[in-house]
Amino acid sequence: IAPTAASAAAASPASFPQAGGAWTGGGAVVKTSGRVFFTFGDRTASCSGDSITSANGSTVITAGHCVKYQGTWHTNWIFVPGYENGNAPYGQWSATKTFATDQWAASEDMNMDVGLAVVAPLNGQKLSQAVGAQGILFNGGYNKKMYSFGFPAAAPYDGTKLVYCSGNTGKDFLLTKDHSLGCNMTGGSSGGPWFQDFNEATGLGTQVSVNSFGYTFLPNRMFGPYFGNEAKAAYDKAQNS
Repeated sequence: IAPTAASAAAASPASFPQAGGAWTGGGAVVKTSGRVFFTFGDRTASCSGDSITSANGSTVITAGHCVKYQGTWHTNWIFVPGYENGNAPYGQWSATKTFATDQWAASEDMNMDVGLAVVAPLNGQKLSQAVGAQGILFNGGYNKKMYSFGFPAAAPYDGTKLVYCSGNTGKDFLLTKDHSLGCNMTGGSSGGPWFQDFNEATGLGTQVSVNSFGYTFLPNRMFGPYFGNEAKAAYDKAQNS
């Protein structure tokens, strides 16, 4: 029987461009990406993160404000890869150290909103052995087709599932040198990965940014820091620790 348009669409769930929807495509990104939980002041807050290729096999990349904010480094930092509706299928991974770009650590420069964590082994395995890892690229240029992922927790989302956006990215023409992508993800998605050369079938891509911020007067648009030499230096510090 020839597939109807509806069933053909269902068999190929991902679309481009996409301004925000549940990721049902499966693949590696479902395991490498996850929710991040930490203590900020006297409360527990959440972000998103991704397992990336690293020398130590234990490195998570996220946003700078997901490791340090308003002058204080977060504590009790945990990464939950493959998070879904309260479940942690690959366990909860505790950070032994967290890092940020020097510029974020010093003055929380929005252009440099990149953070990383090195997590302790769990059940005798390193993170990348347990869930895999995505590639990463620095100084990769602007105006690329990209996919972003995260666990937005503020309405209309509720933090229970992996959400994605996709589209042609541009460059912020306002206050930063960030990438810009049409995307309706909300708070909680911060730190989730942006990929170029993303393969929907395998769920693998090359990470080039993270969800960072949106302008209140410019709804449905997400911004992510450009991974330049500053981000590379922070990544090297983390992966070699």
